[in-house]
Amino acid sequence: MGRLAVAAIVSMWVIPLSIIINSIVPQPYMDEIFHIPQAQHYCKGDFQSWDPMITTPPGLYYLSLAHVAALFPGMFYLQALSSVSEVCSTVILRSVNSILAVICSFVVYEIITCLRPALSDSKATFHAVVLALYPLHWFFTFLYYTDVASLTAVFAMYLACLKKKLLLSALLGAFAVIIRQTNIVWMLFVACTGVLDITLAHQRESVKVDDIDTLSRTTSLLPPSIAVGSNLRKRKSDRAVDNDKHLKLTTETSSTTSQSGLLDEIRQAVLTAWGMKWKLLVSFSPFVIVLLAFIAFVLLNGSVVLGAKEAHAVSPHFAQILYCGLVSTLAMAPVHLTLGPAVDLFRSFWKNKYLGFLQLFVALSAGFLSVHFFSIAHPYLLADNRHYTFYIWRMVIKAHWLMKYLLVPLYVYSWFSIFSILGQKTWVLIYFLATAAVLIPTPLIEFRYYTIPFFFLMLHSDISDGRIWLLLGILFIAINVFTIKMFLFRPFYWNHEPGIQRFIW
Repeated sequence: MGRLAVAAIVSMWVIPLSIIINSIVPQPYMDEIFHIPQAQHYCKGDFQSWDPMITTPPGLYYLSLAHVAALFPGMFYLQALSSVSEVCSTVILRSVNSILAVICSFVVYEIITCLRPALSDSKATFHAVVLALYPLHWFFTFLYYTDVASLTAVFAMYLACLKKKLLLSALLGAFAVIIRQTNIVWMLFVACTGVLDITLAHQRESVKVDDIDTLSRTTSLLPPSIAVGSNLRKRKSDRAVDNDKHLKLTTETSSTTSQSGLLDEIRQAVLTAWGMKWKLLVSFSPFVIVLLAFIAFVLLNGSVVLGAKEAHAVSPHFAQILYCGLVSTLAMAPVHLTLGPAVDLFRSFWKNKYLGFLQLFVALSAGFLSVHFFSIAHPYLLADNRHYTFYIWRMVIKAHWLMKYLLVPLYVYSWFSIFSILGQKTWVLIYFLATAAVLIPTPLIEFRYYTIPFFFLMLHSDISDGRIWLLLGILFIAINVFTIKMFLFRPFYWNHEPGIQRFIW
């Protein structure tokens, strides 16, 4: 029931808004001027033409072909239409993302139920609907961009991995890479989390076996029954005491394990994984094959991106990871930017003052070095006033030369606050490294690049308070209303380029 409810609720806003947007903005806009003509070439069967300004692989265009074929079966054989490109119109191609948005909400619901099986259907439905309203994902549902398809493929891959369908997960990962090449990092992330899940399950099974063996040895050492009266009562009492001692020992051991540091967790995971290395290698070999194929592609292509290589050259943009943390925290303002979480975070530092302040010093130092030496102002960012990042860069970061340094404590607080609501330390490390690997080489600041990290963050955050989810939903709706109003009803004109211009993320 929850699955159908999620799909129905998301469709209730996707369908009418798609009609409104297509009626007001019928022509391709922004990156659509590259993607839509390219997709139309594919619709005509022309797979040799390629726009050199397109940086991503053709996965979205393959999805579009499947979508058109489903809408107009037999079209390619009967040639019933005068022009195939008429079928692959802007409206039809945009509808690909509308359908994918509904599918994505369904996949997110399934992931929520896998990660939190105790959660009721109504709460899982509500959480999935709120996530479908996330502004960066919601906005690009109505345009022909790669973002919605990329998010859907990545989380379909993740869901398959959670259900231990590793071959299917690797195949979905390969297709996610064909949609957007940076998804190779998320494929590796999913594979690593899959390995981590298996090693943790193996550790739990080992602990259970050890507990049973210890209990058996403890009971076998008890003296045999000699008398039935007081000796029997004494034996039962002694056994109860031994069992209590064993239970106390087990509790203390698991408490010590749960409080162990990150290095201990990594060491235990590595040792366990090494002990079952051949099993893991066989299980995750499809992921290795995809990785090797991607490496071969990069070597043959000479770059990660397909087109516009000069404008998207890999650059050490360490400040990008700081921006991602702050944007994610602002999007989760009811969780992070309240007095309670800030006080809890301060208390956690104060418990172990020396280690806490050492971590804070290292993080602040890394933050200041990142914004001073590795903060990139891309020419696209400085020149294109259609993006909100243009105004944030000029009015906030460049408002004063000190501003970028004054924001560093807020960046650091954002990431520490994010870490505090996530669970298993090794998973958090893998998540942070994957996010950094995707964002740091990217010279251009685009908030939509933070969508996949944000979804992983939300899905793995322990947020059980329904009021917080309600506030998040209200916040997302308010932002969406503002951005769609600005996009549709506040057009403007450029002197150096003809046509109507609109504000966009």
